[in-house]
Amino acid sequence: MFDLFSQIITAFNQYPSFFYTSVIVFSLLVGSFLNVVIYRLPKMLEQGWRQECRTFIADELDKTKQKTSQQETMVSLSKPNSTCPHCGHSIRFYENIPLISWLFLRGKCSQCQHKISIRYPLVEATTAIVGFLVAQHFGVSATTFWVLLLSYALICLTLIDYDHMILPDQITLPFLWLGLLININGLIVPLEDAVIGAALGYSSLFSIFWLFKLLTGKEGMGYGDFKLLALFGAWIGWQLLAILILMASVVGAIIGIALILFKNHQREQAIPFGPYLAIAGWITLMWGESIWQWYLKLI
Repeated sequence: MFDLFSQIITAFNQYPSFFYTSVIVFSLLVGSFLNVVIYRLPKMLEQGWRQECRTFIADELDKTKQKTSQQETMVSLSKPNSTCPHCGHSIRFYENIPLISWLFLRGKCSQCQHKISIRYPLVEATTAIVGFLVAQHFGVSATTFWVLLLSYALICLTLIDYDHMILPDQITLPFLWLGLLININGLIVPLEDAVIGAALGYSSLFSIFWLFKLLTGKEGMGYGDFKLLALFGAWIGWQLLAILILMASVVGAIIGIALILFKNHQREQAIPFGPYLAIAGWITLMWGESIWQWYLKLI
């Protein structure tokens, strides 16, 4: 097994095109799975919350509503099988090939001909592009493997927060701890910087949250944002957190203003901060040092 692994690594080093192609194909397959996670994980969380509520207040629930809710189909990442949300047609394996199936079916269900959202192939294509950029940036290395995993998780977090305004602990916390673990030997940053980064990332947004709440009486962000910044602190250290927050704030402000001006977005309507934090964090992980040096020269 070890010999096979060594041969694959050797082939990757000798033939970079083979390495990039493998990462792209693998990322396309992962992107297909990410679509499942993005759609089902929030449903799984909601079902879990309802079950907890039933446990604690079962005596107060209306019997009819309780009976109905108990008949709800439980969702997991593996069950039930993927189906068309409009006609219930069971998706066959050859209808679920990343990008190719969507193009072959012309973006329509083979059974009812209802349009399939273009978001599915876009997620797959984005995952492949992100995978290629990571592979090109870090080369054949352990860093590439770990950063690929983080990148896939960030795509999930971005779209789940955009859709539901939640950043699930089931994703953020494991990757926070993973960031600390991989930096035990200083893979990306020294462990000391990673620990300080995680603590500073969480406490900085936590402080801003409470200051804003004391001044306005409103909550300006969610606790998931604290954990997401702590995650990035564990991966990139504390030194680049300032530029990360600055980039996320600028992007968020620009998009927020654009939504208000061009899409009649109500000013009182909340806008998730997680997607901007995730995008800025990924960019900082990839090119943060270069951006920081450019910024220092600029000022």
